[in-house]
Amino acid sequence: MNALAEEWPCDAYAAHPIGLSVVIPLYDEHEVIQAMYARVTAVLVGLQVAYELVLVDDGSRDGTSHMLHELAAKDSTVTAVFLSRNFGKEAALTAGLEHAGGEAVIIMDADLQDPPELIPRMMQAWKAGAEVVCMRRRSRAGESWFKRFSAHGFYRLLNAISDVDIPPDTGDFRLLSRKAVDALLQLNERNRYMKGLFAWIGLPTTVIEYDRMPRIAGATKWDYLSLFNLAFQGITSFSTAPLRLAMAGGLLTALFGVLFTLWIVVKALVLGDPVQGYPSLISMIAILGGAQLLSIGLLGEYLGKTYYETKRRPVYIVRDVMRSGKAASGINGKFGWNKASKDGYAAAE
Repeated sequence: MNALAEEWPCDAYAAHPIGLSVVIPLYDEHEVIQAMYARVTAVLVGLQVAYELVLVDDGSRDGTSHMLHELAAKDSTVTAVFLSRNFGKEAALTAGLEHAGGEAVIIMDADLQDPPELIPRMMQAWKAGAEVVCMRRRSRAGESWFKRFSAHGFYRLLNAISDVDIPPDTGDFRLLSRKAVDALLQLNERNRYMKGLFAWIGLPTTVIEYDRMPRIAGATKWDYLSLFNLAFQGITSFSTAPLRLAMAGGLLTALFGVLFTLWIVVKALVLGDPVQGYPSLISMIAILGGAQLLSIGLLGEYLGKTYYETKRRPVYIVRDVMRSGKAASGINGKFGWNKASKDGYAAAE
């Protein structure tokens, strides 16, 4: 696979290999950065293992970028990755994984809803042989009943129609071994639903239950429309069941139309009932038109994914990277391009 080529002290890295990387994507999270940094580093220092924090700024518009520059300048364990614009959380996670060099990699959110104090338990499960450690939400404090209900139903629906067994009630909070990260970065698709990709690699997985906390500050960037789009992305990325459902709906609608036509003919010829053309005609047009538009829309969604995949655009573009207080240029990962590369926008592959 294509490895990262970065201009930074490689000899020092070889002398002190990183045991644990913590990848945290951020988007307009300046209100939580200091608290997040303090709690996460306190836990990592207690582990007595060589670690790094990979903080990915996904095109934030507040003070997040400035704060990450300050952290990277004063703390040599912090790698700050700045994307050129907001590419979305899935792209930011991919960027973080490509820049993480640890033997184990933990993904978590910046808002501390996923308690960093659980990291030692995750490390224990990894050392016991798990390649992937999923954190299953036993409770979700600070969230509405509708969000909890819809999330619960979505995971069951996705598992029912997908060939991949995606652990229910699990988010991005998890540990991946180096083997799992390398396997994940071999998956080439540009439309990336990370929860499904985590499960697709199929490596030995341990599930740990925990209670999710409320946000410590700020507001979530995920409204219901964004969550619906993410759910639809997951369904269409890991199942063709919607296409089969549309075909089944078309067959049932056609069968209904044939039976309805026969009923009208029988009424007119046998019972002598005159054909009432307008209401029946409008009903059939509405039913058939709706079924056709739905089927075309679903087909267009899958066709659109293929269209974007054939373009082979990078998942993200890196504007800047800071490690050990210095800018690291010339970074070309498998999925991202570095805007500061000496060759300009050189192909990542």
